[in-house]
Amino acid sequence: MTGRSTSLPVALVGITFRSARPEDLPECGVIWRDSINDYLGRLSCPLVPEEYGPLGRLHAHTQATDPDRFVVATVRSEGGERILGFGSAVERGRLWFLSMLFIRPDAQGQGLGRAILERLLPAPTFDGVLATAVDSLQPISTALYARYGIAPRMPILDRRGEVSRPEAFPDLPSGVVAIPFESIADGPPAGAGHRAVAEQVDTLDREVLGAEHPQDHRFLRTEGRDGFLYRGPDGAVLGYGYAGEVGRVGPIAVRDPALLEAVTGHLIAAVPARGARAVWAPGAAPNLVPTLLAAGLRIDEFPLLLCWDSPFADFTRYVPISPALP
Repeated sequence: MTGRSTSLPVALVGITFRSARPEDLPECGVIWRDSINDYLGRLSCPLVPEEYGPLGRLHAHTQATDPDRFVVATVRSEGGERILGFGSAVERGRLWFLSMLFIRPDAQGQGLGRAILERLLPAPTFDGVLATAVDSLQPISTALYARYGIAPRMPILDRRGEVSRPEAFPDLPSGVVAIPFESIADGPPAGAGHRAVAEQVDTLDREVLGAEHPQDHRFLRTEGRDGFLYRGPDGAVLGYGYAGEVGRVGPIAVRDPALLEAVTGHLIAAVPARGARAVWAPGAAPNLVPTLLAAGLRIDEFPLLLCWDSPFADFTRYVPISPALP
């Protein structure tokens, strides 16, 4: 297990830190919900419902790809062991990204979050970027991450709702075609299509995001998000994007920032949704936020803050997967 410190303050004596096991994940979901609802309730905001399905699959994904970076803090109890908090991070090339860090409300204020974070951080010799997304309603967490140089740099706004004015999105430029990943992958020879798509997506991710993350692309497919590759008139790859029938749009990566709104609009039109749409819109994208508002999506609750210790992505050309994955 990586980290920067193993010393414990007196208040944490008796607490054990270990890698999470699959059977721990449902309890981590309870801690996530209870921690969020604790501060939302004090602000008279709507509470997070008791639905673990999507979160559970996300936890299973990060625990499978980065098992040493999914840590729980436990204490002995009459029932055997009680989980007080957990944290998870993923490492994608030179990008270390803190996915989640949550402590039970009755165990907060003792330094437990910092102790978990220091067990998740890479070694001081790590030559890469540290990043995370934090709720703007959480100044204590924001200050904790900033102590390690992971300071707030950009808002991410959750745009949600029904698209009532699809004409707000520009059309794809003349000659730009959208090709479903599946149609490329199914072409002859067997397997060549899969490799071609993967290589093109990896190349674009290195250019726009600063890191490849093929394991997250595989996760998106298991989550039922449909992917498209966008090619120009000369056949050059100009971008990719995903959308799912549950309504979530993203990630999206484009070579030209001017394509971002058109690709978003195409994804919304091409993939029917069962309910409202949702897009994590980065504040750096100059036209995406007003375009989404013009199409009928609203600003949902409070923005998140994307934090990093050094720049790593061009967010004029990238829409992230979620606050928990880059």
